[in-house]
Amino acid sequence: MGPVVTITQHFGISRRIIRFAGVGAVVVLLAGCNLFGQPKIKEEEIIPPETLYQQALSEMDAQRYITAISTLEKLERQHPYSEFNEKAKLMEVYGNYRIGRFDEAIMAADRYLALYPGSKETAYVLYLKGNSYFAQIKDITRDQKISQQANEVYALLISNYPNSDYAKDAKDKMTIGVDQMAGKEMSVGRYYLGQGQYAAAINRFKVVATQYETSTHVEEALYRLTEANLALGITSEAATAAAVLGHNYPHSKWYKQAYDLLAKQGVKPQVNKGSSLAKLQQG
Repeated sequence: MGPVVTITQHFGISRRIIRFAGVGAVVVLLAGCNLFGQPKIKEEEIIPPETLYQQALSEMDAQRYITAISTLEKLERQHPYSEFNEKAKLMEVYGNYRIGRFDEAIMAADRYLALYPGSKETAYVLYLKGNSYFAQIKDITRDQKISQQANEVYALLISNYPNSDYAKDAKDKMTIGVDQMAGKEMSVGRYYLGQGQYAAAINRFKVVATQYETSTHVEEALYRLTEANLALGITSEAATAAAVLGHNYPHSKWYKQAYDLLAKQGVKPQVNKGSSLAKLQQG
């Protein structure tokens, strides 16, 4: 007669059997997931950095900018310390700018400038960044924050790299940006003038005359200052604005209108050498 298996021994054996059976079931289930579930994620193939860089260059030349940017991002991801990364980041700025992804171009420019502040390409990156703002400028009825941002970047470029290939174009674009900001102020000023809010209108027109004196809106701003001040009964300020207008733009149609407006009040603007735009800032 064989040895008797006690109750304790029996349940001990049973527990081990159940435990091993459970482990086996889990293994089978996991194997089933691999066999019948989603396939394993394939690891990204590591490509030499010079190969990726040359591929991106070819894609840029073919104007496949989105594909090129993707290749450049792969280069930076796979080889974060590669000698090609500085050029890759520069190409990302250019690529995003060319396809109209201006916000991405601006962010890429900021990354480049932060990582390579002493780069010989800084002027070019600033130019692309300024252009990315400039391309988003809206009409004068909209907020002109973008115009201001573009001009700030262009001013930085011109100040630090006055002899660069991009300084002249930056100056030309700044002129347009100033005109946009002045136009916005004029639009708001005309609205206030039409609503009889003369003091508010005067503040807007004075900004144009003193801060955006290179814009094409200065002549009208000076006339509107004459008009608004007369509406408030401040004849001396009206005459000053007209005198500044006559001194700086003697043949302007706006000066003729301002002169006629004052003449109806029996006032004649005293145009002399002291009638400069700076005089308005003293008022």
